[in-house]
Amino acid sequence: MNLKSISVLSTLLALLLFSQQLIAQQSYVKPKLTNSKSWSLVLIPDPQTYVKYDRNVGILNLMTSWVRENADSLNTQFVLCTGDLVEQNDLLNPDTKAANQNSKQQWTNTSEAFRKLDNRVPYVLATGNHDYGHVSAEYRATQYDKYFSPEQNGFNAKALREVGPSLNGNSSAVNAVYEFETPHPKKLLVMVLEFAPRNEVLAWAKKTLDQQKYENHDVILLTHTYLDSKSNHIQKEGYKIEDANYGAAVFEKLVKPSKNIRMVFSGHIGDPDNFDGHIGFRQDKNAAGKTVSQMTFNAQAMGGGWFGNGGDGWLRYLEFLPDGKTVKVKTFSPLFAISPATQNLAYKTEKNQEFQFSLED
Repeated sequence: MNLKSISVLSTLLALLLFSQQLIAQQSYVKPKLTNSKSWSLVLIPDPQTYVKYDRNVGILNLMTSWVRENADSLNTQFVLCTGDLVEQNDLLNPDTKAANQNSKQQWTNTSEAFRKLDNRVPYVLATGNHDYGHVSAEYRATQYDKYFSPEQNGFNAKALREVGPSLNGNSSAVNAVYEFETPHPKKLLVMVLEFAPRNEVLAWAKKTLDQQKYENHDVILLTHTYLDSKSNHIQKEGYKIEDANYGAAVFEKLVKPSKNIRMVFSGHIGDPDNFDGHIGFRQDKNAAGKTVSQMTFNAQAMGGGWFGNGGDGWLRYLEFLPDGKTVKVKTFSPLFAISPATQNLAYKTEKNQEFQFSLED
């Protein structure tokens, strides 16, 4: 091949590369509501791998900063996080491979990331198995209350209605109920429950929702472990804690008998670099004949597995349309969206990642 041919080929390759980049840039559309009268909630999956390495903390900060910056355009009413806020609840000497931040640093990393939303957007955080015990639910003790309290975010304090049973007798938002008055159709409760809630907690939850003052509210239940990757209710897991109710028991003892739990959100599950191993969705009828939409969403082993970047920045935003029944789900990464070179990767568009469901009875 002569020099002239090489020059022509190089020019063609450069033009092809440029055109591909241009197409990718042009095809990217910043997240927005499909209806200007809709509202949204943002679902942030288990953040444990973002905060257990100092190199990854910036991704979680990017995610919460994105939520703050887009709260108005997406009419975001609140943020939910599925738990496992840290990798180890009470570990002072990480081995530098599984983590290079000790537990105090991990809790601080998570707290500082969510504080970007203080007095801007309310947020409700579930506790996961890694938020208890020494490393992972060897016993029921958590440092959650040292790093999160309703009063640190004025919007949370305003929305807090009920506080459930704690282990030490002190007030705690680990089990709690928040009330939000969304644009439509009516008032909404978010009930958050501890990892594998105790029988006492489930009894409190049921009694609370049975109160007359909440009979006309729709309820979102947020808890850590609930569905597996085949969208089945989790029966049991091998943690040392006793008096533990996993997904199947939570459904039978609380969700199914309830008249107004309409959605359940959870995280917990994962499979290295296999997104299908992180998610689940199903709908069932409760005792009142109403549809309960149940979603598990996690991403922690995306972006390099258990020791990777923490989940490639993936989150979900759910758009609630003004008809009061249609919900549109988008899976989006602010990490990929931040650069024109990767914006073409910022959405997951598979049918189990971008879809809609109905809240109709």
